[in-house]
Parts: sequence; structure tokens; C-alpha cells
Amino acid sequence: MEGQLLNSQPAVLTGTKKRVMYSPMRKDYVALTLRDQYSHNYTNGKQWRRQSCWRKWKQLSRMQRSLILFLLALLLACGIISYPSLSQHWRGLSDRSAEDDWDAEDIKGVRPIPPGAMPKVNPDHVPEAAPQEIIPELQRPNLPILPKPPEMKKPAPNKRGPPVLQKRGNTSDTQVKEKQEPSEKNEGAREEEQKGETEEEQKGEKALISWRGTVIEAEQSTDPPPSVQEKEGAAGPAKPGEAAPLAPAASVSPEDRVEAVREAFRHAWKGYKEFAWGHDELKPITKTYGEWFGLGLSIIDALDTMWILGLKEEFEEARIWVKDELSFNKNVDVNLFETTIRILGGLLSTYHLTGDGLFLDKAKDIGARLMPAFKTPSKIPFSDVNIGKGTARPPRWTTDSTVAEVTSIQLEFRELSRLTNDPQYQTVVDEVMSRVHRLEGKHDGLVPMFINTNSGKFTHRGVYTLGARADSYYEYLLKQWLQGGKTETALLEDYLQAIEGVRKNLLKKTQPSLLTFVGELSHGRLNPKMDHLVCFLPGTLALGAHNGLPAEHMELALELMDTCHQMYAQMETGLSPEIAHFNLQPRNGRDVDVKPADRHNLLRPETVESLFYLYRYTHDSKYRDWGWEILQSFNKYTRVPTGGYSSISNVRDPVSPGPRDKMESFFLGETLKYLFLLFSDDEQLVSLDKYVFNTEAHPLPLWPVAS
Repeated sequence: MEGQLLNSQPAVLTGTKKRVMYSPMRKDYVALTLRDQYSHNYTNGKQWRRQSCWRKWKQLSRMQRSLILFLLALLLACGIISYPSLSQHWRGLSDRSAEDDWDAEDIKGVRPIPPGAMPKVNPDHVPEAAPQEIIPELQRPNLPILPKPPEMKKPAPNKRGPPVLQKRGNTSDTQVKEKQEPSEKNEGAREEEQKGETEEEQKGEKALISWRGTVIEAEQSTDPPPSVQEKEGAAGPAKPGEAAPLAPAASVSPEDRVEAVREAFRHAWKGYKEFAWGHDELKPITKTYGEWFGLGLSIIDALDTMWILGLKEEFEEARIWVKDELSFNKNVDVNLFETTIRILGGLLSTYHLTGDGLFLDKAKDIGARLMPAFKTPSKIPFSDVNIGKGTARPPRWTTDSTVAEVTSIQLEFRELSRLTNDPQYQTVVDEVMSRVHRLEGKHDGLVPMFINTNSGKFTHRGVYTLGARADSYYEYLLKQWLQGGKTETALLEDYLQAIEGVRKNLLKKTQPSLLTFVGELSHGRLNPKMDHLVCFLPGTLALGAHNGLPAEHMELALELMDTCHQMYAQMETGLSPEIAHFNLQPRNGRDVDVKPADRHNLLRPETVESLFYLYRYTHDSKYRDWGWEILQSFNKYTRVPTGGYSSISNVRDPVSPGPRDKMESFFLGETLKYLFLLFSDDEQLVSLDKYVFNTEAHPLPLWPVAS
């Protein structure tokens, strides 16, 4: 029991000083608390902690409290956003765990592929149905975008309608699809909405879920596909957007492969025309466009491809756009190198193939507008030009230009001078080559990656590569020599010296397969990495050997071609990474390793370019077969059903390759063109004895030798 007695009259404070005043009747009291001997002293610890935390929170300043609340809200938002992708990721891991119990034939493409081998399809094997809660139902192009993937039906034999085959060949119609909610559309409603297009729905293809929430149309049924002729007889003309099913390389004729490339181009062009017409690049996943210079790069880059492929209707609509819409009178900064190889090169090439003066007039216009780039103290051109204002500048972060950029514009400017009888274009680019020829800082003919526009000297010395920022310097040494009738000996000397420098300083062999690769020399130490860009080299070496250069160049070309093929064959998707690292010591049975940041594929052309040269000069059918395999992989992992192809983020993950939503103009201008020429039996279509290709695959004529 607790009792407490209080004074009946409280103290009083008076004046400015505190004085305690009591009444005359003062009484003293004592407060007394009594406890039971069995009672326990109880303290509410939780309440005390809450009060303590609250006091500490109140002691914080308003700014500190606001910052903490903001960070908590940001973490919550990030968690909500990342939840779908994380769930898909763990679901993919679960899928792969389940597949570990399957037979090895059922996990094709998941394990490392041994050197020299490509994944084979077993026509007698039908994969087991995957768990319904994991694998989404096959979906068709152009279905509405719904939030969740539907249940997957048991795969049925695949018999797609006969297309005008796509570039990627009689391959699966690799398509990127949005996942759909099964409950929102029943089967009957879907058939009703897609009347006339149900044939593809019945094929039972297996879909692959992308980490971005899209679905790449995946592996087809393993049943052997019918031939093109059988499909045409059974189903009539192909529907737009369809591609032929996967077929073994040996079973497809060159004519079918050529038609496959045409169909691929039509499919890519369909997406560009519908979603990005007149703009630089297509974004096929989001069905929109990307802008770089605002000059319709994809149209101009693809002009001569359409002409070579015989696509007259598409070429004519592109010509009308060039005539009526293309204007270079724009206040826009453009890159000298990219504008030269894609736009100037594309216009000049199309003029030569068609004889249409419209393209020469446009070439003259853009060529004149690029000339301010050469107004530098050193005559080494600036990287950027404003084609509307007539001004030029280096990049904002440096006064350097890359060596590849300033030495890979010569073919185009020299040809413009020849056609216009105006020497100024050739004069400025020849001056660049003359200065680089005399410069100090080379290493056995190899050049650094950067050159200063003020001093005209190499910078960042010590790093030598045939990859980005230096690659096409070596290519244009040989091709200028060929273009000019093999009369400019300084160009040939620099080329031969550079190839010897490559052999001496950059060549190594891998383990365990002894693949020959071109590494990167960094301050005296070899880095065993090789850009996909370096795969231009086998074709260039073969071109030189065909024109009388040492036979050992051809031997090296054959070795490097095998390596570039393995950069595709040893990847689970059958597509090469942007950069490969090679093992100099045995490691896990692999020759090629890929770092996470290098696993993307941009639909690049360099390997199929070299396959084209190697087949032209050797007629070895394996090069066509390798090109066909690449075509099928592009169709399987990069083709978008609504039109176009998308670069991907991870060539090591066939389940979630990660579409990057971009189709570079060089896919139309180079990749498809070289594949078509590789498969074509008409070697006079673009004869290598009459034309030289610029670094964007635009053929320019070899100059007649003066008698």
C-alpha cells in the first residue's frame, strides 16, 4: 500500500528573488510506501525502449529526420521495382536446377560447348513438358501486352508457314514477346482476335523468359522441319514477319539461304518502317526510335543493301525519302567518321550501283559540309562537325581524336574527289595519312589509339590494339592501296610492317585448343583480350593475299577465322560477345572466357564479313555453314515479332539473353549484306576484283590503272 500526504498550503514566491514563505501553521508530513514482501519490481522494458528511441528520434534535427525518411522511401521504391525481375531471376535458377536431372540432350546450350562443335538438334528427342507454374505458354506476335505469363501447353510439332525466308535463314522466328495474363484472354477469345493467324499458334514452340519481362521466342520443336519447297507447296506464300524453322546447315540450299536473308531484311525493314521511319535507329522492343544525328542513318546505310538483295519496292520507297525528306541543312553536330562511312559511303556506293545522280548530289552536299573538320593546326581533323553552321570541334572532354577515325575516311573522300574532279577532298585525307606515316611513336608498325588535333602527335602511347579506336586504320592501309591501283607504296609498306608487328607482338595461342588470337599490348605486357571488331582481320588478310601479298597472310587468316567462329560456337546462345578473353592456361576446358560487362552482342558484322572473304577465296563450304549457324542464332535470340532485331545483353544466358532494345543501322548496312553475299553463288554481283568495301560494307569501285 502506498500513501502520500501533501502540505495544505503551498510555498509562495515573491519579488525578484526566490524566497520560500510558509504559513504560520507549519505541519510536517512524511510520505511512506509499503510493499508486500512477495511483490516483484516490474519495469516495462519495451515501453522504456520505445520511449528511448522516440527521444533519440526527437533529438535529431528536422533535416536529419527528413533525410532518413527519404532514404527509407527510396529503398522501398527500389524493392518494389526490382521485385518482378528478381522473382523471374530466381525462377530461372529454379528452372535450371530442375533441368539438372534431365538427360544431357535436354539441356543443349546450357553447358559449355567444346571447341569446334556447335549444338546439334536430336530429331528423335522430344523434351518433357516443364512445370506449368514456371514455363509460360507460347505466344504469338502482336498479342496485347498483359502482366503475367500464361500456362504453357505441351509442345507440339513445329510447322511454321513458309516465309519468304529471312536473312537468318530457315531458323526459328526468334521473337521478343511481352508476357501475358492467361486469365484475361481465354483460348477462344485469342483465336477470335487472331483469325487467320492461328497456324503459328499451333506449332507449340517453347518460350524463353527475359529478365526484362519480355519473351524471346525460343527453341523450336525438335521434329525435322519441312523443306522450303514442301512448305510453299503446302501453305502458299509466306506471311510477313514469319521465318523458316531451324534446319541443319547441310540440308539448306544456297538459294534457300539467300531467300532467308531477303526475308530477314524485310522483317527488319518492317519494324523500322512502322516505328522509326526517317529516324536514325529502330528500338524494336518499345516500338519507337533512337536519334543520333537525325539524318535517317538506317535508310541511307541500307540503300545499297536493298539494291544488292533485289528488293526493288523497299529501295524505291527509300529513294523517295532521300529525294523529298533528306536535308543536311541542320544545326546538328555529327561525328566525322560515322557520317563519312555510313552516309557519304552509302550515297557514293548507291550511286555507283544504280547510276542515279540523286545520290551523287546528296554525297556532294554532305562531303562539302564535313570539310570544316580539317581546319586544325595539325591538319588532323576534329571529331565533330556542325553541318548546319559549318563549324567543327573536338570532343568536349579532350582535344584528341582516335587514330581509327581520322584514318578511316580516306576511301570515301578520295572517291568523292574522283567523281567531282575536285581535288580538295582527297588532298585533306591524303595529308592525314602522310603525317601518320611519318609520326614517331609506332611499335613495329602498330599505332597508338589517340592522336592530338593541335600537335598532330600520338598521345596515350604504350597501348596497341587492333580493336576499338585503331582497327580500321590497318584495314584502310590495304584498301587505299587497292583503290588507287596498287601504286601508293607508302600505304603498302605501312600495312606490311603492321602485320609483321601483329605477328611479333600480339599473336598468342589459347589452351586447350591452341586457337590463334590477337591480343592487346599494354606497356609491354600482353592482355589476352580480343574485341569482336578484330574479326575483320581474317577477311582483310585474305584480301591482301589474293592481291599478291605473302601467302603466310592467308595462313594467318584461316587460323584467325577459326578463332572468330569459336567466339560464337563456345557461347550458349551461339552469338559472340563484344569482347572475349582467352585462356593461356588450361581452365575448365574452355578457350574463351567472357567478363560480365562484355557479354552483350550488338548484331555486329565483322565475323560474317570475314566469312564472306574466306568463302570467296577458298570455296570451303564450312564458312557458309558457320554463317548459317550465326544466322539461326540471330533469329533465335534477337528477332522481334513485330519487326526488327534487337541487340542482347548476355550471350551466355540462352534463357534470359536480355534484349537491349536497339537495332544498329549496320545490321541492315553490313551484317545482312555480307550474309547475302556469302550465300550467293553470283560472285560477279559485287566482284572483289572490281570493288573495295569501306568499313561500313559500302562497295566503292577500284580505280582504273593509268596506262
